[in-house]
Amino acid sequence: MSGRRQDSGVERAIRGMFDDAGVRGWLHVAELHRPSALVAIDPTERLPIGSVYKVPLMAAFCRLADARLIDPCRRVTLEPDERVPGPTGVSILSDPVTMSLRDLVVLMMTISDNASADAVLKAVGPDAVDALCRDLDMPDTHIHAGVVSNFSRLVAETGARSLDAALARVADNDTVVPPDVYDPAFKASSTAADMARLLRAIWTGEAASDERCAFMREVMGKQAWAHRLASGFPYDDVTVYGKTGTFGSLRHEAGVVELADGSAYTAVVFTQAARSDTKLPRADAVIGAAARVAVEELRGRQDV
Repeated sequence: MSGRRQDSGVERAIRGMFDDAGVRGWLHVAELHRPSALVAIDPTERLPIGSVYKVPLMAAFCRLADARLIDPCRRVTLEPDERVPGPTGVSILSDPVTMSLRDLVVLMMTISDNASADAVLKAVGPDAVDALCRDLDMPDTHIHAGVVSNFSRLVAETGARSLDAALARVADNDTVVPPDVYDPAFKASSTAADMARLLRAIWTGEAASDERCAFMREVMGKQAWAHRLASGFPYDDVTVYGKTGTFGSLRHEAGVVELADGSAYTAVVFTQAARSDTKLPRADAVIGAAARVAVEELRGRQDV
């Protein structure tokens, strides 16, 4: 017999939504201040998380700033030939860029700038991120070298001559992708449950000082992308905070949804599409749709 518990009605419905969108999904949606009230689908399965790793990196940065082991105002110069590739931000600029570590954190979170994230990780160090994860009871979260590790291993695993060629191979639906590409062992990886735990720590002041947690919440509220989690809550009186993550056929978002009545929910949805196309709007949209169904279920339970 399988050890997996039987799905509830809402979990079966959400799995059906994932199937219709052509993805496999992992989900953890819970009341922020009562985390035992939750809807979950395979929440403890670890997988690569793409740029979602920037959330624990940001939290580790804030803890070091609280301890005065890092100066948030320290200025860093990013040279063009030393930057990590990426589709946004400093990654796509042609000239040297100098800014504070704190502003690099803002860029890595709001527009998911890889060059900024790499500079922040070099200043913070992977060990500090690992220490944060251990302290917050996130045993299945490991970021290694962040996006640098993901990209270097992707080139090796695909046997490609360059990162562009490796990414093209992963995106080619007519090519068999080596299974190691999506093995979480050596990539920035986590579980939906771990990410929900981190979000709750940021919102309740456990992750860092009140001042730094307020900074993290503010930054996550300014994310530029609204095509995933926020698409499920398109209302002026609903606030969505989030961080997306994309890696090959994987599309994720981890965030918090605050409703007009003051209630709040951690919402983490990971997906892997059956196809590897760069643009799969249904795979993006189901992240928000699934989170909304889970939130509505939890609100309904309160009314019983």
